[in-house]
Amino acid sequence: MKSETPKSDKVNSIPDLHRILGIPGPVHPLITVLDMTDKMLDLCKLPKNNVLSFYKVTFATKLGGKVKYGQGYYDFNEGSLLFAAPGQIMGGVESYEDNLGYSLLIHPDFLQGYSLANKIKKYGFFSYSTNEALHLSEPERATMLTIYNIIRDELNSRIDDFSHEVIIAQIELLLSYAKRFYKRQFLTRQSVSNDLLQQFEQLLNNYFEEDKPVRLGVPTVQYLADQLNYTANYLSDMLRSLTGLNAQQHIHQNLIERAKELLSTTNMNVSEVAYQLGFEHPQSFSRLFKSKTNVSPAEFRSAFN
Repeated sequence: MKSETPKSDKVNSIPDLHRILGIPGPVHPLITVLDMTDKMLDLCKLPKNNVLSFYKVTFATKLGGKVKYGQGYYDFNEGSLLFAAPGQIMGGVESYEDNLGYSLLIHPDFLQGYSLANKIKKYGFFSYSTNEALHLSEPERATMLTIYNIIRDELNSRIDDFSHEVIIAQIELLLSYAKRFYKRQFLTRQSVSNDLLQQFEQLLNNYFEEDKPVRLGVPTVQYLADQLNYTANYLSDMLRSLTGLNAQQHIHQNLIERAKELLSTTNMNVSEVAYQLGFEHPQSFSRLFKSKTNVSPAEFRSAFN
């Protein structure tokens, strides 16, 4: 029997979310800061599966109970940041008590007219999963708390012609710090990152050695990330922090080295080499090879004759 996809309830606006949670409406309809110490706030009122129409940045220093963030449960007992983009399915909250922290909710329309509207889409951590949360040191927590307090104060006491611009600047600052702190996390968790790098390289080597390209095509970042139980963006960002190359570049590098080996040690023609490496069209293989080596596959082979 075919399993049904769980029904997800869409929360279309920030005022709608406030109504669902049973708290007073937001000061601004396109942005709000939820204070987890608010006794009126009960996230258990959220639907079991909900899809938000806005960005969410949760800064949790302590969150009791059992919380499902996205498709996985997460322990918020340590200070951490979690990010979600519009359209992501968020899990419900099974129990909720003894909480410290904030959730910043930003509707995309609030960013219109500012460069951040496009820039925010380039931050990969908005699609990280719960096990890839940003864990903050004490000084980092203090930095984030300052930013959240400035945004909250602007919303609660100083709505004027400059408020929008000030809040946008603080959001940009928050995201810039998050990018810096994630890089620090990759480096300080060097042993974990190195293990993941080794697993990635082994998985990629096995993919070719088991002739999977012939059956499945050229390996994709998504396929490799799924095998490692990470999101594609987190995997790429982690690899870039360690090696300077993202996951796609690692795949291409491996492809080119294997192509060189086949071209120099076998009698396969270029089409056969392309097929062996998982390319559906030889032209795609030739374009990639030339872009990486500045010579065509045929020119590379001729150097060995």
